[in-house]
Amino acid sequence: MHSTYFKMNKIIPLIITMALVSSCGEKDTGSVDAVIETNDLGSIRLKKSELVQEQHQLNEQIKRLDIAISNLDQAKKIPLVTTFKLEQQHFDHYIELQGNVTTKDLLVIYPEFSGILSNVYVKEGQWVKKDQVLAKIDDGGLSQQLAQMKIQLELAKTTFERQQRLWDQKIGSEIQYLQAKSNYEAQTQAIRQLEQQVSKTVVTAPFSGTIDEVLTEQGNVVFPGQTPLIRLINLDNMYIVTDVPEKHIANVTKNKRVEIQFPILGQKMESKIRQVGDFINPSNRTFRVEVPILEKDNSIKPNLTVKLRINDYSNTKALLLPQSIISENASGEQYVYAIRDIENDNEATAEKMIVETGLTQGDVIEVIKGLEPGMEIILEGARSVNDGQKVKIIKQAS
Repeated sequence: MHSTYFKMNKIIPLIITMALVSSCGEKDTGSVDAVIETNDLGSIRLKKSELVQEQHQLNEQIKRLDIAISNLDQAKKIPLVTTFKLEQQHFDHYIELQGNVTTKDLLVIYPEFSGILSNVYVKEGQWVKKDQVLAKIDDGGLSQQLAQMKIQLELAKTTFERQQRLWDQKIGSEIQYLQAKSNYEAQTQAIRQLEQQVSKTVVTAPFSGTIDEVLTEQGNVVFPGQTPLIRLINLDNMYIVTDVPEKHIANVTKNKRVEIQFPILGQKMESKIRQVGDFINPSNRTFRVEVPILEKDNSIKPNLTVKLRINDYSNTKALLLPQSIISENASGEQYVYAIRDIENDNEATAEKMIVETGLTQGDVIEVIKGLEPGMEIILEGARSVNDGQKVKIIKQAS
């Protein structure tokens, strides 16, 4: 039966074509070559007009035959598609950045006094308390000078007190009293200045922490602001610093959730933004963000590189689509295909839906306009159908 049907499909157009050619031939003005040889412009144009009319008639007849064949063909091919039901979902969007671990309790200690580093009282890895003595610089005889000045101060004090008692009794001259007072005050001030100088020869810890490294060995000559002595660190209050592009300034705010990943350590943890900088760096158009490390872990060190995922946007009732099914027309509009008029044999009609999209995360994108919850959207086969075309649903994805 199919063989006979196929032969008929071939014979019918042939018969019609022959008939049309025969019909046209009755009023044929001659062969093309013969008309061209006449060199008559009017005859050539008339011949061309006849041929164009014949071509138009043949095309119309073939089109009608194609429609008839399509309507009679029971073995026509319908695109097979899978669909899913569009439902509201929770959607979190993240921006991914790189940051560095740091701490405010990280300090390289420099001397405030020039001289020989006579003693180092600590070792690397040792825990020290705030104000604990770490090292001593030779004072070059200032201690002995201070001791002598204190003896002189006692004499000046005694002299002043005696002159004061006499002056109170109106005995002696005022000038003697004032000289004794001036000498005593000058000695007191000189001792205070010398004590400050001597105190600079003692190096103490500005905060509690661990001696990370002794940078200058005992016996070396040190200079203020030039010779590093000791690196002191405290890992209890570490945090992460990152630079965020200014386009995110409206959404990256204090207390936003942050996922932290330490690639080298293979560890992850969560935190929240503690501080957002108020200054935008003009050289790279970024602002500074601090994220505290809430979990204490001795394997996390300053200057360690981390990856941050900052949750800048969330929607509890988002409509999400796979990015792979979204197409774009020549006008730049995005569209997907929904289905309507589902029949008992799972055949339906594809309908083009123009959509507006928002943020993407992974392989999904948020639809902000054009679709409604509950719609059936074509998933597999979306790029092989046309608007209004019949499709057959073979599977509904979850």
